[in-house]
Amino acid sequence: MADNTEPPAVRRWPHVLRLALFVAVLLGLFYLIAVTKVIDPAGIRSAVSATGPVAPLTYVVVSAGLAAVFVPGPLLAAGSGVLFGPLLGTFVTLGSTVLTAMIAALLGRRAGRASARTLLGPDWSNRIDAQIQRRGLWAVVGQRFVPGVSDALASYAFGAFGMPLWQMAAGAFIGSAPRAFVYTALGASISDLSSPLGYTAIAVWCITAVIGAFAAHRGYRGWRRRRKGGSLPGGEEGPTSG
Repeated sequence: MADNTEPPAVRRWPHVLRLALFVAVLLGLFYLIAVTKVIDPAGIRSAVSATGPVAPLTYVVVSAGLAAVFVPGPLLAAGSGVLFGPLLGTFVTLGSTVLTAMIAALLGRRAGRASARTLLGPDWSNRIDAQIQRRGLWAVVGQRFVPGVSDALASYAFGAFGMPLWQMAAGAFIGSAPRAFVYTALGASISDLSSPLGYTAIAVWCITAVIGAFAAHRGYRGWRRRRKGGSLPGGEEGPTSG
């Protein structure tokens, strides 16, 4: 009887194409929103203000959707500070940040998880699942402290690797709290950055950046040590000679 089994390369190429298309869409959105800046933050603030008592909730939903398509988070957080002040604005920013993380992770999971697992194979997929179960929450927290990394892009990637939504929500809340205060407070004090609130926000930003850079450096060194020692994700040892 003839063997109709397709070779692995034939079975894999649709998943490669799907992931490539997903990444291309994300990069296109990033260029359109973050680089060409087609969205007017001032117009958004005016529209939200017109909603009256429900303006904080409106801004949570609107800014979460905008952040998911790569409107810069600091601009949205600053807008929250302008509209609602440093205290309420910080909670509005945090709510938006958590919702953005969940939206991006869910879309990443739906669009890329099946293809990513197929390309990685069952062994690596199971090892990644084990790492997510053990350290997933703190991976999200740590990413939020690393400067220069897009939270939305990272959330899409976490979702594609199967990060549970509760870990995304909790990790985003914990890890984003310092920066949520910083950017919201700076927006609230934009007319007088030399105020105590402005200085406090800048000091918190500096501390957060130092902690993030140190954590990233330590994580990279740990990864290099594990790689040289033949350790694989999941705690297994790599193949040894002899």
